[in-house]
Amino acid sequence: MTEPHSVPGQLSNQSTRASRSEDSGGVRIFEIDPLHDSRWKIFVETRADASLFHRVEWLRALKSCYGYEPRVLTSTPPGEALGNAIVFCEVRSSLTGRRIVSLPFSDHCEPLISSAEEFRDLLRNLTERVDRGQWKYVEIRPVDFAMDSSINFVISHRYYLHRLDLQPSEETLFRRFHKDSVQRKIRRAERESLRYEEGSSEVLLQHFYNLLIMTRRRQGVPPQPLNWFRSLIWSMGQSLKIRVALSGDIPVASILTISDEKKMVYKYGCSDSRFNNLGGTLLLFWRTIQEAKANGLEEFDLGRSDTNNLGLVTFKEHWGAERIALNYWRYPTDAAGAGPEHAIKYVRKFFSMVPDRPLVMLGSFLYRHIG
Repeated sequence: MTEPHSVPGQLSNQSTRASRSEDSGGVRIFEIDPLHDSRWKIFVETRADASLFHRVEWLRALKSCYGYEPRVLTSTPPGEALGNAIVFCEVRSSLTGRRIVSLPFSDHCEPLISSAEEFRDLLRNLTERVDRGQWKYVEIRPVDFAMDSSINFVISHRYYLHRLDLQPSEETLFRRFHKDSVQRKIRRAERESLRYEEGSSEVLLQHFYNLLIMTRRRQGVPPQPLNWFRSLIWSMGQSLKIRVALSGDIPVASILTISDEKKMVYKYGCSDSRFNNLGGTLLLFWRTIQEAKANGLEEFDLGRSDTNNLGLVTFKEHWGAERIALNYWRYPTDAAGAGPEHAIKYVRKFFSMVPDRPLVMLGSFLYRHIG
């Protein structure tokens, strides 16, 4: 078999390219395009540690909206079933620099490997390219894989990830919810006769996005581009649902969820704070859990939370979700504070005062540079 042509330091449009890893004892590392190499979808479906964020549909949405080209590193030669992989995107930005992220806008992304040795070989290929000046830094977002002390990465961000085991009965799950903060508010929402709608229609998307603008302003950050959610709807199909709670005809809360083979993933949530006392968000979570149970799903991934956002952490734990430490890692070590997210915290007050239309325009411009 003819070896794929490669140019050192450049990403290729071919589905597969190879490069020699200089310090890995002769291990050859291959780079493939997961959107066109049919082995990727098969590999992800066979890995218990794969998540929504490894799926072709998620990678396709990232490319469609932000132009990020997904790539996979593996030591598996062309023509053989994949045995290991790290998936990543290159973020090219004139504002924030060129860097590798595994993966942009993804809460977590586990390296799909079987040993620490495989992990070192794949990471070494990336770090050598950083050392040659191709990228500013590499960031990986593993959950369960412990970093080897011999790998010269440093923690850049610390989060919590919350997961709710859905295997107990619906009655047992409800009893485990916090009585005042969850059970009582769900019953309040039901008494208020809040209307529940779900789907992915343009009407529901507009309800969701208007609430998102309100929520992001309260948080002092711009909303994600509307096109990002349209890309997700287009790519994810029926596995994506926008869920909206309405008081009369007024949308009061909304969440966006994506279902996987065995998991339900909560990705985005927003609300009109004037109606928080009605318990709309609580009702949406409860309906989501009930649906996931009815469909035989085993886990509800409630997503990441900043460790200092005690309100959000407490909210998730009131549902009985398990807290897991989630660390993001970067190379080189001096890149820990070099990310674009550090600059945003200094302009939160400005974002909180910007009118809707300019705020949306700022989000559409900035997010592709954040990654």
